[in-house]
Amino acid sequence: MSLTIQLPAAGRHLKTYTVKSQRWAAPTAPISIKKRKVFSAVHVVADPWAVDDPLRDVGIDWEHTLAYRHHIWRLGLSVAEAMDTAQRGMGLGWPHAKELITRSVKEARAVGGEIACGAGTDQLLPAPGIGLDDVVHAYEEQCAHVEREGGRIIVMASRALARAASSPDDYARVYERVLEQVEQPVILHWLGDMFDPNLEGYWGSDQLDEAMESCLNIIRQHESKVDGIKLSLLDASKEVDMRRRLPDSVRMYTGDDFHYPELIEGDGRHYSDALLGIFDAIAPAASRALVDLDSGNTSAYRETMDKTVSLARHIFKSPTFSYKTGVVFLAYLNGFQPHFRMIAGAESHRSVLHLAKIFELADEGDVLLNPELAVRRMRLVLQQAGIS
Repeated sequence: MSLTIQLPAAGRHLKTYTVKSQRWAAPTAPISIKKRKVFSAVHVVADPWAVDDPLRDVGIDWEHTLAYRHHIWRLGLSVAEAMDTAQRGMGLGWPHAKELITRSVKEARAVGGEIACGAGTDQLLPAPGIGLDDVVHAYEEQCAHVEREGGRIIVMASRALARAASSPDDYARVYERVLEQVEQPVILHWLGDMFDPNLEGYWGSDQLDEAMESCLNIIRQHESKVDGIKLSLLDASKEVDMRRRLPDSVRMYTGDDFHYPELIEGDGRHYSDALLGIFDAIAPAASRALVDLDSGNTSAYRETMDKTVSLARHIFKSPTFSYKTGVVFLAYLNGFQPHFRMIAGAESHRSVLHLAKIFELADEGDVLLNPELAVRRMRLVLQQAGIS
C-alpha cells in the first residue's frame, strides 16, 4: 500500500506526495570505515520540561542526546562534539558545552568511539576591551578541559579573536600560544561568515586568498601540533586549492555541506576527510556510501551520496546558520527524539514550507528511516501550523 501525505507548497495550496522510502534496517554490529576519517558534528536534544524561559536558560535531554552519539558511533562515524551543530554560540554556552563534553567523552570511552570536542572562547562576553591575552586565556581554559577529560581538541574559530585582532600577525600570535600548550595534535576550524557573520575577515583578511595564506603559514609553522583543518567555506575550488598546499601530515576535513561527495572521493591525488554537520542528518546513508568507498565501489558511493545533496543544500540554504533547525527536524521525523523543540526556541528559525521540503527531499535522498512514523510526525507539525 502506498503511503501518501498532503504537503504545503508555494501559492498556499496542498499537493499529494507519495513516500518512496522503505524502513531502514539498523546494523546489527558496529560498522568500520577505514579509508576516510569522518566526523559528524552532532546536535543536542532540548528538554522542554527543564526551563521556564528557553531564551534565557538551557535544558538538555541527556538521555536522547547521548543515545544519538551512540547511533553515530555504531554507523562507523566519529563524533565532533559541542560544535556549531550543537548550537554552540546560538543557545549553547560554555557551561553547558563543558558538561556536554564531559558526558560525551565518557560515553565514547565506554564503547571505543572516536570523539573530538570544540574548544573556543565563548565564555568571553562581548566587550570593547577584550584583548588578545583574554582570547588566549579563554582558549587555554577550554582546551585544558577537553584534554583533562580525555578528548581531542577542535580549536574553534573565535568571535572574540575576530573582534580583537587587527592583522594576520595577531592571529599567528594567538594560535602559537595555544598550540604550543596542547598535548596532542588538534583540528583547526575555519568557519566562513555564511555560517557565522561574526567571523567575517577571519585570519586577518576579507580576501579569501590572503586569509588562506595566513592560515597556511600558521599550520606550516606548527605542523606537529596540527592534525588537520576543517574548512567550511562552501567553495569547493578553495578547498581543493588549500588541501593541495597543506603539509603531507595535515588532513583536510571538508566542512562543505554542498560539495562533500566529490571532495571526499578526491581527484586521484588528493582527497578530503570530513567533519560535517549534514552527516548528522544523513548518517546512515553516509555510512553506507563510505563502506562502498572502502571497497572500491565508487559508483555506488556516488549514487548514495549524490542523492542526499539536494537535501543538504536545502537544509543549509541562506541564512545558512539556521541549518540546525533542519537537522533537528529530521532527527524528530526519524524518531531519535520525542519532540521538535530546540534550545533557544530555534525550532522557529525555518518556515513550515521549508520543513515540508525537508520531508520530501529526505524521502528522495533515502534518509527517512521509518516512513510511517515520519508521515505521522509531519502531519502533526502541519496541524500545529494550521495546515490540514
